[in-house]
Amino acid sequence: MIKKAIICVDDEKLVLSSLRRELEDILGDEYYIEIALSGREALDVFNDLRTDEFDIPIIISDYIMPEMKGDELLIRFHKIDSKPIKIILSGQMTNEAIDRAMKEGNIFKFINKPWDHEKLISILCDAISSYYGQ
Repeated sequence: MIKKAIICVDDEKLVLSSLRRELEDILGDEYYIEIALSGREALDVFNDLRTDEFDIPIIISDYIMPEMKGDELLIRFHKIDSKPIKIILSGQMTNEAIDRAMKEGNIFKFINKPWDHEKLISILCDAISSYYGQ
């Protein structure tokens, strides 16, 4: 059986806890939900998961974070591996930043904070289907 993980990145622990809980409720135990509090930590987590032979279909990142903004992080991920579906979760993002992220990082979707549960489910289902070519 293939091990599968989703990476969630946000500098706010409360947001990460809520997102992890919601993703676990939606996806059950089919996916390991890994969290990171910064872009650097997320890159380390990504490398560790790949070393452990995890498939990483989805990366969800906040936009406003210290040291590295979410669009920059997702663009870096795209340069390392273009296959994972990348989603930005934010309450504060300019149209310019969205356009840059879409072009350079191949961002799949942008989700506003606070997110709507039904919209999150819909986007996750679409992302998983897109990743696995269903």
